[in-house]
Amino acid sequence: MEKFVSAERPQTEEGMQYHIACKPGDVARYVLLPGDPERVPKISSLWDEAREIAFHREYRTHTGKYRGVPISVTSTGIGGPSTAIAVEELAAIGADTFIRVGSTGAIQPGIEIGDLIIAKAAVRLDGTSKQYVRVEYPAVADLEVTLALIEAAESLDVRYHVGITASTDSFYLGQGRPGLNGYFPSFARNIVDDLRQARVTNFEMEAATLYTLANIYGLRAGCVCAVFANRVTNEFGKAGEKEAALVASEAVKILAEWDEEKEKAGKKVWHPSLRG
Repeated sequence: MEKFVSAERPQTEEGMQYHIACKPGDVARYVLLPGDPERVPKISSLWDEAREIAFHREYRTHTGKYRGVPISVTSTGIGGPSTAIAVEELAAIGADTFIRVGSTGAIQPGIEIGDLIIAKAAVRLDGTSKQYVRVEYPAVADLEVTLALIEAAESLDVRYHVGITASTDSFYLGQGRPGLNGYFPSFARNIVDDLRQARVTNFEMEAATLYTLANIYGLRAGCVCAVFANRVTNEFGKAGEKEAALVASEAVKILAEWDEEKEKAGKKVWHPSLRG
């Protein structure tokens, strides 16, 4: 029987984490977080090199290098609960910068299937983040990570939008879709229009949890998602997945350069004037 040192933080004496099956030294400080385990090899195939570290439950991890920078990718599964577990355990073994790489549904006009959305903040419609801190606490992305994602999207010449996402725990009723047999209460029926009027850009299911935990723990987090659905035009299609992965990977390279510049200058936050 495998021995774990604590029921409060289940890990082995070597630091092997119970859910993600990774230990210190297995992952880089920069970790991409797709939901789907099948997206992990698709992402790591874009790197210079990669190897599989672990595949346990919904958590699949590859570690390698992108343009010379150490980088990892771990799938989180769907939703806040499994995302929180991934962040807790990855941070415990040395990761400090996270970029969610996912798919999303746009709720504003002018956003096309295959476009990317970079989320600068998230409406906390999830349940997991509420178990960490009171509901008034904001779920905001790290400034440096967001800027690096924008810079990466610009350098790769892909269509992108920057906005506020809404993170839900339900793909159907929580995002304004009818449930089975037409079940569609008024609070679900009105959610898309209410959020659209508030200039929310899109729906997804993990960013609010990721941002909340990252800010509480002093970590950095951002999010880039490919638009698979547009609720205005009622279109759905799988496009932009590779572009989102490339933008996230390129953002890691940019962050690594900025982190080096900060260290040399003795600064805590990167800003443009560090480059003269």
